[in-house]
Amino acid sequence: MHIGIIESFFVIFTGAAALAALALYTRQPLLVAYIAIGCVVGPHGFAWVADDRLLAEIGEIGIIFLLFLVGLDLPPAKLKDMIGESVLTALASTAVFFGIGFGVMYAFGFTIVEAAIAGTACVFSSTILGIKLLPTTVLHHRHIGEIVISLLLIQDLLAIIALLVLAGFDSEGGILPTTLTVVVALPVVAIVAYLGVRFLVVPLLTRFDVFQEFTFLLAVGWCLGIASLSQALYLSWEIGAFVAGVSLANSPIAQYITDHLRPLRDFFLVLFFFSVGAAINPAMMLEVWLPTLVLALVLVACKPPVFRALLRWQRESESVSREIGYRLGQASEFSLLLVFVAGTALLSVEAAHIVQG
Repeated sequence: MHIGIIESFFVIFTGAAALAALALYTRQPLLVAYIAIGCVVGPHGFAWVADDRLLAEIGEIGIIFLLFLVGLDLPPAKLKDMIGESVLTALASTAVFFGIGFGVMYAFGFTIVEAAIAGTACVFSSTILGIKLLPTTVLHHRHIGEIVISLLLIQDLLAIIALLVLAGFDSEGGILPTTLTVVVALPVVAIVAYLGVRFLVVPLLTRFDVFQEFTFLLAVGWCLGIASLSQALYLSWEIGAFVAGVSLANSPIAQYITDHLRPLRDFFLVLFFFSVGAAINPAMMLEVWLPTLVLALVLVACKPPVFRALLRWQRESESVSREIGYRLGQASEFSLLLVFVAGTALLSVEAAHIVQG
C-alpha cells in the first residue's frame, strides 16, 4: 500500500506516540518506540511507508540539530573544568569497550574495518538518557551528575572525532585523495565560525534580540550554513553543525537557542530513528542473531563493572562508582549515527544489523 507524505507522517507519529506510551509504561527509552514503528510500518514490515529514503534524508536534519545542540553545551571553559578530572576514566573505558566490541565482531569473522567501527559504536553511552535521568536535588547526587556529564561530554567529543575519521573515506570505502584537505578543512570551518559569530551573529543578536522569531531563524540559519560549508569542504553536515554550536556556546543566548530548538530537533529525530528501524530487515536479524545476542550480553554485563572499577581507581566511593556504572551502562544514539554515516561503503548489511540490534 503506497501512501503520500502527509499520510506517512500520520502513520509515523501516531504509531510512535502509541508505542511511546507502551515504552513509558514498561520503563523503556522512547528511542525503542521510534525504531520499532519503523520496523512495523516500514518496507520490511507492513510497507505502509515505503519511501524510507526520503524520510531518512529529512531525518538527518534531526542529527544536524542534535549535534548543534551538543556543541551549544560545550563552551571551552566548561570543557576545561569538567573534563580534566574524568579524562583518564573516559579514555580507559573507551579502550576497554572498543576492545570488547572489536574482539566479538572479529571472532565472528567480520573484517578489521567492520570490527573497528562496531567497537567504536560500543564505546558510547546514551547522552540523552544519561542527562535526562540525572537527579539534582541532593548534594551526593549532584556530585554523581557532575561526573556523569563530564564523562558524557568526553564521549561526545570522541564521537565527533569518529565522525571526522569516517568523513575521510569515499563512497567506495577507500581513503579519499583529499584526506589532507579534510584535515585542513576543520580549522578553516572553525575559523569561519568564530569570525562569523564575532562580527556577524553576535552584533545582529545584540541589536535585534527582542525579536524572538529573528533569534530562532538566525540560529537555524547559522547551524545549517556552517553545516553546508563543512559539507562543501569534504567534512560532513554533522561536523559543521557541531562547530556551529561550539562557536555560539559562549554567547548569552545559547541557553535560549537550546530550549527553543529542542522541539524541532525532536521532530526530525523521530523521522531519523524511524528510518533506522525501517532499514532493519527481520530476516537478516534472524541470520545474525547469535553475534547480536553475544555482543549485547557482553556489553550489558561489562559496562557497569568496568565503569565502577575505573571510578574506584580514581578514588570515588563504592556507592558513587556503582551508581554511575549503572547509569552509563546503556548504548548510545551515536552508535546508530556511526552506522548511518559509515553506510554500505564500510559496513556490510550483516555488520550494520548487529550494531543496530
